[in-house]
Amino acid sequence: MERPTFYLTTPIYYVNSVPHLGTAYTTVAADALARYRRMTGYDVHFLTGLDEHGQKVAQAAEANGMSPQDWVDTIAPKFLEAWKMLDITNDDFIRTTEPRHEAGAQAFLQVLKDRGDLYQGHYEGWYCLPDETFYLEDQLAEGKTCPLCGRDVQFVTEDNWFFRLSAYQDRLLEHYEKHPDFIQPDTRRNEVLSFVSGGLKDLSVSRTTFTWGIPLPFDPEHVMYVWFDALINYITAVGYGADGTPTFSGPLAHYWPAQYHFVGKDIIRFHCTIWPAMLMAAGVPLPEKVFAHGFLLTKGEKMSKSTGNAVSPALLVERFGVDAYRYYFMRDLQFGVDGSISIEAMVARYNADLANDWGNLVSRLFNMTEKYCDGVVPAVPVAAAEDEDIMRIAAHLPDAYEKRMVALDYSGALEDAWELIKRTNRYIEDSAPWNLAKSDETRPRLEAVLYTALEAVRIAALFVAPVMPNTSREVWKRLGLGDVHEVTDVAATAAWGGLPAGSRVEKGEPLFPRIYEDAE
Repeated sequence: MERPTFYLTTPIYYVNSVPHLGTAYTTVAADALARYRRMTGYDVHFLTGLDEHGQKVAQAAEANGMSPQDWVDTIAPKFLEAWKMLDITNDDFIRTTEPRHEAGAQAFLQVLKDRGDLYQGHYEGWYCLPDETFYLEDQLAEGKTCPLCGRDVQFVTEDNWFFRLSAYQDRLLEHYEKHPDFIQPDTRRNEVLSFVSGGLKDLSVSRTTFTWGIPLPFDPEHVMYVWFDALINYITAVGYGADGTPTFSGPLAHYWPAQYHFVGKDIIRFHCTIWPAMLMAAGVPLPEKVFAHGFLLTKGEKMSKSTGNAVSPALLVERFGVDAYRYYFMRDLQFGVDGSISIEAMVARYNADLANDWGNLVSRLFNMTEKYCDGVVPAVPVAAAEDEDIMRIAAHLPDAYEKRMVALDYSGALEDAWELIKRTNRYIEDSAPWNLAKSDETRPRLEAVLYTALEAVRIAALFVAPVMPNTSREVWKRLGLGDVHEVTDVAATAAWGGLPAGSRVEKGEPLFPRIYEDAE
């Protein structure tokens, strides 16, 4: 039986600087979903990449005494290194300077021209260079500044090609009505509905004042507007234009349409207005959902490279470890809304959840298994009344976790997993194995308690794995099990009694040594 496909994407990140916490946040969230969907049997294709064209890139290259291509070639490895450091399992990494993308993007533009959706015109208006975005005067913020980043805009006069975006207003509104889940969360949907209902203007899709971009196939004096270029990556990465024609071909073609585009809320209009209109114009099916998450805030301000308050993920990974990094951002923040982050909160979450709850549970339980059972998993016991609560929580976890992940509620999914972890800690306290070990008469109960707790740990590690892949792999290894990331039916694997009796348990080093120093 052929597995169902699951295609999700991050935005392709702009190469004006190295990765920061904001770009890593989106990518870790997408990775956790990709990992989980693989564990539920899907054929997953997870795409991320880089947006390498545009005026801003050309200027950055010039400022560094390099050609634009040489400049982006120095930045791309930094993203690859960051994603490797964060254990990101992307299946593809697309760069808009690649031939496969250029060919597909040109084929796409040719279709729009052939169908009459592109025309030549003259553009006079405002342009934000840092965001590479055109604005009408009534869209500007106070002082004629960019409504997104607050910086000065420039007045641009050019002869350009235009896309008939205005012709797709009614079709877009109809699509939103027929597919209410297309834009998520609801607050973002309402924002887009209001924007489109207010009327759409045709969009300039070419530039002539610089040359760093993809030439239009029918007018090579023009290069493609960077946003038009960038959005097309989602289909060129899965074979659009691969055979030189405006169709899908090749081994990846079966993945489109995507189930999810993950984006930041600041670029939702591009993805929920311009992109679907482009696809409608080209006769390409639309993605199923676009999810726009909130900003990371430090001291109340959005974290971004352009505002200069970005933090390198490597600094936090060095201090806390990669799994703790991933856990904090998925557990402490609600995906979809703005969230404040701080070192103090990260230390508190690390010590409470990882050191005290999870790490302490694994450590003392595996030590007791070594001490009382010579490191061997006891026989599967007949459940007693005292074990029923923990078994009930474990039995409920697969369905609860699935519902949370469908809703992209990472924090809630981890909370459900932590309910089992916390209950297992309490179960050990209530059962007191150290007292049961004092008498041969209570030996059967000792072994029942240890098996029950070990099995709960096995199941908890299974559901923690999408967010903390290294920790779960290590816990399963110490339980004498295979690689948790090879699981393809998480619900069946989570069935109670899956830990085989007789397996050897390794104590190992503490998973999360407590952090004692003050938060900096």
